[in-house]
Amino acid sequence: MSSSVLYDAQGPRAKRRNIVYSIVFVVAVAALVWWVYQGLNDKGQLDWEKWKPFFAGSEAWTTYILPGLKNTLIAAALSMVIALPLGAVLGIARLSDHAWIRVPAAVIVEFFRAIPVLMLMIFGVALFSQYTDVSSDDRPLYAVVTGLVLYNASVLAEIVRAGILSLPKGQAEAGQAIGLRKTQIMTSVLLPQAVTAMLPAIVSQLVVIVKDTALGGAILTFPELLASVSPMSSYYGANTIASFTVVAVIYIVLNFSLTSFASWLERRLRRAKKSTGAVLPPTAVAGAESTGIAA
Repeated sequence: MSSSVLYDAQGPRAKRRNIVYSIVFVVAVAALVWWVYQGLNDKGQLDWEKWKPFFAGSEAWTTYILPGLKNTLIAAALSMVIALPLGAVLGIARLSDHAWIRVPAAVIVEFFRAIPVLMLMIFGVALFSQYTDVSSDDRPLYAVVTGLVLYNASVLAEIVRAGILSLPKGQAEAGQAIGLRKTQIMTSVLLPQAVTAMLPAIVSQLVVIVKDTALGGAILTFPELLASVSPMSSYYGANTIASFTVVAVIYIVLNFSLTSFASWLERRLRRAKKSTGAVLPPTAVAGAESTGIAA
């Protein structure tokens, strides 16, 4: 009988008990799936007429789904392009030796991290409505991008800070030994190596940005992908389940593509030996300590 340092080897009674538990679990899952299937079938949600618009024609795609997907991609792309460099600047500023840089950066990061992104979007609508000439048609997009940028830039700042602090202190000391200035150490030594370590956490936050665009559709009437479900379902005879399923699959494909690209990029960076090998998990964005490297 093999042994393990993690847990004791199972005896005959434990094996029988685990087999029983496994059978009960499988039966319970099968019963749940059958119950859901029967419920949907009784309501007529699995009828071909409900799914036909998505597979037997292009009207549903060209009228509802593709315009919504386009707006989702525009809002997400704008938010990513603005939030990534802004988060990098704030994260580096939090590591500064100068209190007049470090403290305001910390206040900004903690302030916007503490406020729900939906509240930031609502503030954005009021701001653009009262103090700018942005048209009423464009305000939802501006407000969604503003909320996503402010919230996610503050989260990305913590990811950048934690990624830089995850590097060995010898990296900065080696730069100082050869006469590099602090800015050169940050831009030429620490940041290039920290990119690979930060990549999984950054990608997780980018996926959050894509999904949070749906908040604009739910609250601000921003015509994004999820917001297309309601008019589409009404037009095609209350095919709510089919519409939500198709939109959910699109979100899955979109975020899976983003994650796959990031994984490919991470492997290339590792092969190029630009990292120390440490990988920063998505949750490792708090509790970091300063290395004393100024921005």
